[in-house]
Amino acid sequence: MPEAWSEKDERQYKHVLESAKERGKSDERAKEIAARTVNKQRRQEGRTPYKTTQGTGNPNLPLEDRTVEELRNIASKMKIEGRSKMRKSELIEAIRKQR
Repeated sequence: MPEAWSEKDERQYKHVLESAKERGKSDERAKEIAARTVNKQRRQEGRTPYKTTQGTGNPNLPLEDRTVEELRNIASKMKIEGRSKMRKSELIEAIRKQR
């Protein structure tokens, strides 16, 4: 658990962790779920420097259904140049070319 978490955050983490394990999740997956839950709560309360995550969206969704920010994050991981100036359709095309 990160040092920046309060005692309340740690209690919430342990509660969510146990709940996920009871639902049959693996230890690793349960830890991820618990940490994401606590961090999301902290972001919503304004206790973190970032208001949003740096995610790439749901991998089960087609590229057309993702946001421009998510597409730019994908393009960043793929090291696509000029991504910051691309429109959504251009980002989708560039990502598909690199896959």
